[in-house]
Amino acid sequence: MTNAHVRVRSLATALILLLITSFATRAQESDNGDFLSDLHEFRVSNYISLDAYYRFSAVGDTETLNEIVASINKANDAMNSVADSNSGILSADQIEGLNKEFDTFKNLMRSNINIVRESGYPDLRLVSDMANQAVAMNQSATELYELSKDSAETEIDPRVEAARSAAVTIAQMMAKYSARTNSQVAQTFQGASNDVSLDEQARQFDSLLAEIQKGGETSAELKSTLQSLSSKWQFIRSSYINYNDNNVAFVIDRYSKRILQSLETTIGLLRGNA
Repeated sequence: MTNAHVRVRSLATALILLLITSFATRAQESDNGDFLSDLHEFRVSNYISLDAYYRFSAVGDTETLNEIVASINKANDAMNSVADSNSGILSADQIEGLNKEFDTFKNLMRSNINIVRESGYPDLRLVSDMANQAVAMNQSATELYELSKDSAETEIDPRVEAARSAAVTIAQMMAKYSARTNSQVAQTFQGASNDVSLDEQARQFDSLLAEIQKGGETSAELKSTLQSLSSKWQFIRSSYINYNDNNVAFVIDRYSKRILQSLETTIGLLRGNA
């Protein structure tokens, strides 16, 4: 075999190894990205289920009950994906800890649903326990998300992070608003003593939306999505800033859900542009 043939074979071998390494790196990057997406989906879905529960506690209808079930199932799927991930970012103990908190939340949700179905009224103490558990659980999920983000080897678009934070924020705001609107004793959303007020969260959402809109390449589809998102937010913003019993609650809920959908579309487009 000539020296030329040896050089060609060596070059081909090096190229194959490079391709294998590249594919492995991309697979790891994809797994890390999916892992963070699952933790994000977990947080949002749990607040959506809580929002639906407050509405269910007031009306007890099957359609709203189905919303609760669908949201819990989405959170459950996300939790299973986190547990099954091969990313190795979090320890088994960390994942199991979050899973146990989720089990407690699901059990409380089940108990609260059954009480409404049986008596027609919520048990306010048990509802408070569930809401507090939701806050604590999602704080744990956020801590694990931040830890995972710092441990991941891939750089995340700051606009994706802003959009995810905005989605979690609006989902929690929906649950708080629903608690105020549907509670029979004007019970506000329960949670940590340092919980941020609705009007302050609305202003945080303003800032997050501004972060999403600034900088970077923007496709026509992304530009259109962001314009639609902003219009929806401006339509209901004042209702979150100045809560009023005369506000039409179902309109606030509907537009908040549309904002969430727009944010998820935005995240998908931004990740596709990365």
